[in-house]
Amino acid sequence: MADNLRLTASAAAELGRQAAVAGTPGQMHLDLTPGDCARHLVRIRPGQLTGVAVARADGVTLHAPKDQHKLLQGLCLDYRGDLSGGGFLIRSSTAIQTCACGSAFSRT
Repeated sequence: MADNLRLTASAAAELGRQAAVAGTPGQMHLDLTPGDCARHLVRIRPGQLTGVAVARADGVTLHAPKDQHKLLQGLCLDYRGDLSGGGFLIRSSTAIQTCACGSAFSRT
């Protein structure tokens, strides 16, 4: 999984927390839906649902639809939280444009 989606420690911790609360310990699912501010919006839900494993860290496996695997390659999923709440953010050192929300991106 060298070129798959990477998880930061904070993203793995939050995924693990959400999976445990939802009753699906260690299993989360990510899929891309059409975004308003960018082409792809990241949606994260508990469970394995369908798809293939795209990232593993700290006891959590993140699954995604097989046809979206290439879109996730080389990206990093991060999590930022503060007193107002928190959210998952997409980061990359490759050519992508992220929306101001941080949860949507377009490949350039």
